[in-house]
Amino acid sequence: MNPSKVVVLAVSLALGAGLLPPVAASAWAPTETATVHAGVQVFTEGGQCTANFVFEGGGDVYLGQAAHCAGTGGQTETDGCTSGSLPLGTPVEVTGASRPGTLAYSSWLTMQANGETDPDACAFNDFALIRIDPADAGRVNPSVPGFGGPTGVGAAGGLGSTVYSYGNSSLRGGITLLSPKQGIVVQSQGSGWSHDVVTLTPGIPGDSGSGFMNESGQAIGVLSTLQLAPLTGSNGVGDLAKELAYMRANSPLAGVQLAPGTQPFKPNLGGAILGF
Repeated sequence: MNPSKVVVLAVSLALGAGLLPPVAASAWAPTETATVHAGVQVFTEGGQCTANFVFEGGGDVYLGQAAHCAGTGGQTETDGCTSGSLPLGTPVEVTGASRPGTLAYSSWLTMQANGETDPDACAFNDFALIRIDPADAGRVNPSVPGFGGPTGVGAAGGLGSTVYSYGNSSLRGGITLLSPKQGIVVQSQGSGWSHDVVTLTPGIPGDSGSGFMNESGQAIGVLSTLQLAPLTGSNGVGDLAKELAYMRANSPLAGVQLAPGTQPFKPNLGGAILGF
């Protein structure tokens, strides 16, 4: 057999068996030209949120957001097992993309379809995925602005653990110096489904869905709520590892994985703010 045909056959078999790794990092847009990335603003029927991380699977590229960003009720309706939500397939405007993405997964809709009764999951499982239009796949880079990473999925850590985030609410009036954040974990609740964090500049409306990383640059959570206790101005961050595990166990998107950043993680708030 022609050697080149042997190579093609071997690659085809490996792909069919799932033995080859996902698309190489070199396939992502360069960070300096990428217009779609972690931290961009997304709009679901006018509701403004911030994308957390980039995900990939099955040949598609996704942006993460909070499930409540597609909610149809009031701000007090936060129980994902009873609160209304727009359906899957709803168009989502993605800043930097030429075409709308579509709502591809919602933890709220999934829990309601499953008849979920775990009160902790109902209260804190707040995660959704936006499928990026294939026409915009070449505009995407998974790196978090300022900090780089994520380096994988990890744990938030205990009381006092350092966390990093990037929120880009338009309510800041374009003052991007306020977007990078550093803070600490002040408590966990809901059997580990949520972590309360305090950052120097707390998340504000429009920051919902922002991603949080730990001291190693691992993705740990999704900004879900503005808390009044234990500290005013603290934020509730849903545990990403638990949210992803729930998605994989209960939806067709079991093969979707976090896309690591192409830039190394740098836990330097000053550098993130000033761009060095």
